[in-house]
Amino acid sequence: MAGIVGYGAHLPRHRIKAEEIAKTWGADAPSYKKGLMLREKSVPPPDMDTITLAVEAARNALKRSGGVDPADIGAIYIGSESHPYAVKPSGTVVGEAIGATPHIHCADFEFACKAGSEAMFVALSHIDSGMMKYALAIAADTSQGAPSDALEFSAAAGAGAFIMGKENLIAECLYTHSYMTDMPDFWRREHEFYPQHGGRFTGEEAYFAHTKGSSNALLEKSGMKPGDFQWAVFHQPNGKFPSRVAKELGFTKEQIEPGLLAPALGNTYSGASPIGLTATLDVAKPGDMIFMCSYGSGAGSDSFIWKVTERIDEVRDQAVKTAKLLHENLIYVDYGTYAKYRRKIKKNY
Repeated sequence: MAGIVGYGAHLPRHRIKAEEIAKTWGADAPSYKKGLMLREKSVPPPDMDTITLAVEAARNALKRSGGVDPADIGAIYIGSESHPYAVKPSGTVVGEAIGATPHIHCADFEFACKAGSEAMFVALSHIDSGMMKYALAIAADTSQGAPSDALEFSAAAGAGAFIMGKENLIAECLYTHSYMTDMPDFWRREHEFYPQHGGRFTGEEAYFAHTKGSSNALLEKSGMKPGDFQWAVFHQPNGKFPSRVAKELGFTKEQIEPGLLAPALGNTYSGASPIGLTATLDVAKPGDMIFMCSYGSGAGSDSFIWKVTERIDEVRDQAVKTAKLLHENLIYVDYGTYAKYRRKIKKNY
């Protein structure tokens, strides 16, 4: 059975509080904190992009892999909507950095915020087919939000990485399911720096319809119900959406708590549900069942059912835990520094 052999995450240390963004634009910070459950978000410094985040997350995954030789990794797939290059892969750079090249297949995936789970799905498929011994899937983003746009309160950065294989598993993948429609709720055209969103369509018709569509189909396929799981992780553009969809599906607040990172991290786009999975694995026990569902605009969801193995107790402390990356050694910045780091001031000459 295919599953996770090693996992890891990486997050920027820098943060900006919701109040700092609100006072710049005259917005109502309490409404974002209470209504959308967004207190602060991560901010990547100028020398951090999707590739550097991916490299650090991959290195942490290797630390938990029980000695996987990077040269034995047959594929590296990176899902992101903020690849540094329009024409040049991120995967080859990461492969070179971790010692996995040159005998490897690389591809960069894009599907809005589910590009990371898309990479995981394909990596698992390669392992299931017997095509290769290991495949590395990475979900990473340094997401964009236009100045004064509502997205500016949430657009954040982070990465989660997973080495897939069949031996020495940390978590077995028991079932998967994907659910897609042509729902244009969020998009960014070529040469545009900031994305646009379809307002009211981003909720009911997009996030909730696809998350519930994929989740209910996977529960039916597996013959399981929410009470059969110890943990659940959903895509988290904010804190409100995953909390609501979990409740509507029949999951409890306690089941989603370890993986609900958005209130203190923001929306890491492709990394949102995968990083939530890393945080959940950090606290899971052998035999625990984890339900996971991503969401990406355009629109679609990938769902997974994971069963944690006894090996989790051997490896979880071999790399930095996601909660430590989330809460310790933080550096808070003002809006001016944030705008400089995210290159929001454009030259017209």
